[in-house]
Amino acid sequence: MCIGAIAPNDSVERFGALGVTVINGEARFASRSTVVVGEQVIKARRFVIATGSRPSAPPIPGLADVPYLTNESVFELTKLPARLLVLGGGPIGVELAQAMARLGSAVTIVEAQTLLSRDDPEAAAIVRRRLLREGVTLREQAKVLRAEPIKGGVRLVLAGSAEGAEDALDGTHLLVAAGRKPNIEALDLDLAGVASDARGVIVDKGLRTANRRIYAIGDCASGQAGALQFTHVANYHAGLVLRSALFRLPVKVSTNAIPRVTYCHPELASVGLSEDEARKSAGEIRVLRWPYAENDRAQAERETEGFVKVVTTKKGRILGVTIVGAQAGDMIVPWCMAVQKGFGVKDMAGLVFPYPTFSEVSKRAAVSFYAPLAAKPGIRKLIGFLRRFG
Repeated sequence: MCIGAIAPNDSVERFGALGVTVINGEARFASRSTVVVGEQVIKARRFVIATGSRPSAPPIPGLADVPYLTNESVFELTKLPARLLVLGGGPIGVELAQAMARLGSAVTIVEAQTLLSRDDPEAAAIVRRRLLREGVTLREQAKVLRAEPIKGGVRLVLAGSAEGAEDALDGTHLLVAAGRKPNIEALDLDLAGVASDARGVIVDKGLRTANRRIYAIGDCASGQAGALQFTHVANYHAGLVLRSALFRLPVKVSTNAIPRVTYCHPELASVGLSEDEARKSAGEIRVLRWPYAENDRAQAERETEGFVKVVTTKKGRILGVTIVGAQAGDMIVPWCMAVQKGFGVKDMAGLVFPYPTFSEVSKRAAVSFYAPLAAKPGIRKLIGFLRRFG
């Protein structure tokens, strides 16, 4: 029902009704100003490359010789995997691993680094604990030596703890969630004067390629403004290109306030600098935390696991925020604006949040910036002096 309701938004029929000519086929550049689709030749003043990306597989010996699922093909399954091996402990791997475990699969995540290694370690630890409680097996810091087909499934052979030792993991199914690569191989970009690298089409901060009449957006873009593979980033890029191509307005991609969300349970969302990044680049900082357990709505809905962490400068300018907990993906939105506009904690602390909502956790985190003031002798003397007057 959900897919059926969403699908028309991206359908050929909808775009046709909006006046867009939709041509089905594989396109390639024939020159700096010409694209060919089959036998049809299209000349235009400007082009936008928006070919997206597809799942990629790491260079593990034997992996190409075993059947494996991706985050796309997994939805074609008609039978629940009995034992699912998930290769990759990033956002996609975690989301699908938890979903399949809740459906009843015995799930093992195999990760070369640590689970959700690009996220705040404290927040990732909460997700890790939840996965373990739900029966997901985690193999972190694991080196996969090879993949092998076995009767009824697939085997991943890992390096053992002792030198030369090996450890085998057997599953009925293997899901590879180890990154994505851009769909650009068949475009003949060199004929258009467009440069690319392993991550995609190289663009400047205005999303223009080496050929100034050609833009690249979304997952297939690389360079100064690319390499952020999120659907909401592609939408953001599209808006900028429309302003530039149609109205000749100057545009520049800003990546400092791009939110990142992992849709597991509890959700994990962040924007701006992490605590570690802030310590390296911003000098002296303040770290504010407030737990979900102190929130009435969280208590009522039994969603008390999680916290809001705010990283600020010494004077309170907001540098970054991490939220792990219920509705984190929605709660990060006002913090995106705060980071983008350079707001301080006083701006968030001064907002009136509706009660009872999870969003109050954000306000409490902001207000906690002022807690040390109450302990200062001068402030306490001032309060004592004012009390004498009623």
